[in-house]
Amino acid sequence: MPIKHSFMTRRDLVGYAILAAIIFIVFPALLEPFRLNLFGKYLTYAFVAIGLVLCWGVGGILSLGQGVFFGLGGYCMAMFLKLEASSPENTAIQSTPGIPDFMDWNQITALPWWWEPFNSLAFTLVAVIVVPVVFSFIIGVAMFRRRVGGVYFAIITQAIAAILTILIIGQQGFTGGVNGITDLRTLNGWDIRTDEAKTLLYFVNGGLLFVVLLIAQFVRKSKLGRLLIAMRDQEDRVRFSGYDVANFKIFIFCLGGAFAAIGGAMFTLQVGFMSPSFVGIVPSIEMVIYAAVGGRLSILGAVYGTLLVNYAKTSFSESFPELWLFGLGALFIAVVMAFPNGLAGLWSEHVEPRLMRLWPGAANDTAASTAEKTPAE
Repeated sequence: MPIKHSFMTRRDLVGYAILAAIIFIVFPALLEPFRLNLFGKYLTYAFVAIGLVLCWGVGGILSLGQGVFFGLGGYCMAMFLKLEASSPENTAIQSTPGIPDFMDWNQITALPWWWEPFNSLAFTLVAVIVVPVVFSFIIGVAMFRRRVGGVYFAIITQAIAAILTILIIGQQGFTGGVNGITDLRTLNGWDIRTDEAKTLLYFVNGGLLFVVLLIAQFVRKSKLGRLLIAMRDQEDRVRFSGYDVANFKIFIFCLGGAFAAIGGAMFTLQVGFMSPSFVGIVPSIEMVIYAAVGGRLSILGAVYGTLLVNYAKTSFSESFPELWLFGLGALFIAVVMAFPNGLAGLWSEHVEPRLMRLWPGAANDTAASTAEKTPAE
């Protein structure tokens, strides 16, 4: 009997409702403003994890350089905020008032031409998406048209993350160098440093996260999603069926880059700075771990995995800062070896079967997603 591919099953609706309740009701009710802002920062990483589920879990494309797109989106937003904070009145003590402080420190006397458009919020919002997507498109065309994939693609994206980090640090006068772009104060005159502003940004962040989740759900349930799954399992068979595999890979890679860029822009607003430490190899690998722990086949699992790993990182590093990276590596190895489908796999294999006995019709919803969530052996 053919399986129906509905956009949202009852099982999916319950999953989204539970996550919405946690983000919009439970956390704001239980957490003080500082901790709520901290979880808002965690949610910005979830954008990257959702994109990785589509690229890696659904499409079979493992990128170890998603920090690049997270950073590009964050830097675009930071440039606008820095220009607003660098008005002639605020920078009157500088040698050259009206330009960012790090430019003045590096004896730059005029705002570079490519900074000028970022005086516009409308341009910035477009650039947050367009710049990372164009960059990911160039990478995708260069790699996928030449059928570069697997571990080779992962290593190349890792190298790109390292190169961009070096470039940002080396161009200190234009990018802020190793310190990044800091001292961000207002968004169109609205002070983003207050507790009230950070709380509002948390809810905006959560709302955008659900928009991204719904887009990812649509892609996963569409014909495109089924083709991506087929490509993941039998790429040559899809190619011989007449489909242009490279174009599908380019699209999903660009979509993942766009999701990461939105997360980077919200990170800049939520935290108040952006630096190259969020662009390089280490943060990019951590982002892959978020998706792996949550379940690389589950977009909701990616959000839970991001929250769990970052909360554990914060809690553990406060007591044992020198051991956290070892703990992170051990966590990744344990997940890969013992629970390859992450938290979502534990739920579907151990918790859900018990709930199915109490929920008539749940078995049909589970069957409808089995074909999408089970990679070929």
